Amino acid sequence: MSERPAALLQELRQLYDAQTARLRAEHQRSVPFGDLVSDRWARARTLGFGEGASIYDSALVIGEVSVGERTWIGPHTVLDGSGGLTIGDTCSISAGVQLYTHDSVAWALSGGRAEYVREPVHIGDHCYIGPLSVIAKGVTIGAHSLVAANSVVTRSVAPFSIVGGAPARVIGRVELTATGEVTLHYGNGPAGEGEALRD
Repeated sequence: MSERPAALLQELRQLYDAQTARLRAEHQRSVPFGDLVSDRWARARTLGFGEGASIYDSALVIGEVSVGERTWIGPHTVLDGSGGLTIGDTCSISAGVQLYTHDSVAWALSGGRAEYVREPVHIGDHCYIGPLSVIAKGVTIGAHSLVAANSVVTRSVAPFSIVGGAPARVIGRVELTATGEVTLHYGNGPAGEGEALRD
């Protein structure tokens, strides 16, 4: 290795060590290099996201993606906007979530003769999408809804729903008071356990 690249590598290691120490002292966390040296809010602004939104460096963004104000896009997420993806205000898109607006199932099974299939995905305002969940093409998640961790959502979800599982089913409902107090109701009721999702 020549002198300049070796010196640059040494400087990067020193930067990494210094930033890691600072982050550990201030927030008790350690993150990958890209997330450590990038500004999540600046990246969101560059992508045209709403005021106060943030997105980790490790998040993959494809195609046309619209994100509302103060929405948090976590690490190692996939935002596929090739078929049109909109995410509302104050949403939490947790680590490892994958939002798909296309699939290549027919393309692969037909030996490449069929086209990719694309349909838009809409995540309403004030939604929580739990870690490692997958939202399939064509799905709308209604406002104030909660998708439990590790869920696979293949059908649209009414507002104020709690859904979970693979495939996801309605397992409860969200209640919100005028003062912003949130209560999660699981089981029977207007969004009872096992209720089918909307087509």
